[in-house]
Amino acid sequence: MKNYTLIITEKPDAAQRIALALNTQGKIERREEGGVPYYIATRDRDIVVAPSLGHLYTIAEERRGRDYYPVFNFRWVPRHSTERNAKRIRDWIATISKLAKNAETYIDACDYDIEGSVIGYCILKYACGNKERKSKRMKYSTLTKEELEKSYVEPLPHLNFALIEAGKARHEVDWLYGVNLSRALTISAKNWSGGYTTLTTGRVQGPSLKFIVNREKAIRSFVPTPFWEIRAKIKIGRYTFEAEYEKARIETEAEAHAIQRSCQGVDAKVEKIEVKRYQVDPPVPYDLGSLQREAYIFFRYAPRRTLNIAQRLYLEALISYPRTSSQRLPHEIDYRSILKNLSRNHKYREFTQSILSSPVVRPREGRESDPAHPAIYPTGKMAERDLDFMEARILDLVTRRFISTFGEPAVKESMKISINVNGHNFYMHGKRNLEDGWQRFYEPYAKSQEVIIPEISEKQSAIVRKIIVEGKFTRPPARYNPGSLLRKMEQAGIGTKATRANIIQALYDRKYIQDERMIAADLGFQVLETLEKHCPRVVSVEFTSELEEKMNMIQARKERKETVLLDAVETLKSATEKLKEKDKTIGERLSSPILKAKLERRIVGSCPTCSSGKLIILHSKKTRKRFLGCTNYFKAKCTTSFPLPQKGSVRSLNRSCRICGWPKIQIRVKRRRFWTLCFNPDCPSKVRRRRLEMPSM
Repeated sequence: MKNYTLIITEKPDAAQRIALALNTQGKIERREEGGVPYYIATRDRDIVVAPSLGHLYTIAEERRGRDYYPVFNFRWVPRHSTERNAKRIRDWIATISKLAKNAETYIDACDYDIEGSVIGYCILKYACGNKERKSKRMKYSTLTKEELEKSYVEPLPHLNFALIEAGKARHEVDWLYGVNLSRALTISAKNWSGGYTTLTTGRVQGPSLKFIVNREKAIRSFVPTPFWEIRAKIKIGRYTFEAEYEKARIETEAEAHAIQRSCQGVDAKVEKIEVKRYQVDPPVPYDLGSLQREAYIFFRYAPRRTLNIAQRLYLEALISYPRTSSQRLPHEIDYRSILKNLSRNHKYREFTQSILSSPVVRPREGRESDPAHPAIYPTGKMAERDLDFMEARILDLVTRRFISTFGEPAVKESMKISINVNGHNFYMHGKRNLEDGWQRFYEPYAKSQEVIIPEISEKQSAIVRKIIVEGKFTRPPARYNPGSLLRKMEQAGIGTKATRANIIQALYDRKYIQDERMIAADLGFQVLETLEKHCPRVVSVEFTSELEEKMNMIQARKERKETVLLDAVETLKSATEKLKEKDKTIGERLSSPILKAKLERRIVGSCPTCSSGKLIILHSKKTRKRFLGCTNYFKAKCTTSFPLPQKGSVRSLNRSCRICGWPKIQIRVKRRRFWTLCFNPDCPSKVRRRRLEMPSM
């Protein structure tokens, strides 16, 4: 086969969908070489669709080794040459290179964003033999047949080299920061303790950790201040209501009780009633950040999990491309067609038909735009398989948000009633919904509680039943959670829509933070303190935001990549020099929290026998087999132990079995193969399972 069109895609699923969409004669043919699949479609000419596996190329230093820094000389290389777990990449590159030899036309059909642009560029340049200048570009936001055909018939004449330069700059700057700062910390700790523990930080990871550590410092140094609140039980007509005092906080107990004495047992009067009617506009469409935040609020899904689910839905042509910062829905996506398709689902039929019956079908849009992709929206296509519980939830959330943007504003009424009690003002607040508008489309995610107050008139007499004085203390600022940290990163302008979720996960993986309500661990404190003390610029939120803006300017052709890289090198030269000067001090300070973090990784939970000890993963000196044992064994107080599977990694899930209450662990054999285990041998669930497995007599 010769003179065909070679299309490069980012993932195998996308390759198959593109082949199916473009094929017009017979069926597509799936072939495989060296374990690498590719697809042949027939149109006016043969089309070979070859998938990538994400990034096939990465950055590596010119000199081998991990025991030195600074590192400023680098090059782009195949991933299998630098990463242990990337052996498959060799076959992938070899297959694509072979397919490129007999191709006449080249098309980059990777995702149209920074990452996809870099992936496609590297494949065309290195695997296909410098075909990046000859390639055309397919640009699409959904994997529907209609949009894929259009992007093939009307391709962009060349790659977006400004976007590629911005992407390369981001990868190279991030690599420079990550490898130099991470090695400085890791080598210092190794030189002091003699043991090896990987410590990481980076251009965005450091400032993100700073948010959490600073919040933790504010919480730990917070001194509660007492204050008092006053409420009144007041009878008006046949009803008794609770009203709030005009001052939200009373500074002294003496003042609070003086007000109580002044108001207790006296007559009251309804002084004023204010009624306001107002509108609540429909929401704007989802960008990736707002989808991740709401998925965390409603379902407690971590940002990275939401992104992974959204990516799967996109690859199955159920939603548009999720890695977008846009809150806009252009007319080209054909609102009416999508709404008609959604009408096939009984859950949405009433809502979509209501919108389609309107003379004007127009969504409410937000301010943010993205030159590459529109906001996230459902395609209206039906799923080709049964979605799992989490996928169905995210798809429903995206669909209801999309429908809601076309709705009418909700109309509400608020009521504020002022009651005079011996010269003191107390207030009651009521709220009711007059017109649901868009909120009925967005249920159950749009919840609006009503507070209905029966009819009351001004100057109406009232009776004070009771004055309640309650002492309280001011509270420290709330800890970040994955959703609120994501928002903080967005507001500060650090990271990108595609990378923020992974950065948050990295902070957990390195044990710098723990728990859903993020608590900075000792290791996180020490890593940040080290960087702040010796090279504060690299963890400066302002500096990182400025650097982010410079990389955006590369895409707009207002800044050169070389200039940004030189600035990064100059900053890192100064930082690494200072870190080297204090190598011993840094190593000594990091060693203790590293040991503590290693110990915490091995702790599974409280001992169910003695309660005072902790169950920890141990290894037998005789057999070298691992098992769970109680820490009180070393104090001769408890001999509790449990066997463990000997293959795979073990980690605590920080949660208990719902049936017996014992801690649960996760056993991971391969990257995607794992199972959870309650190690209680007498857990009722295990007893029940054994009974079911017993042969009948």
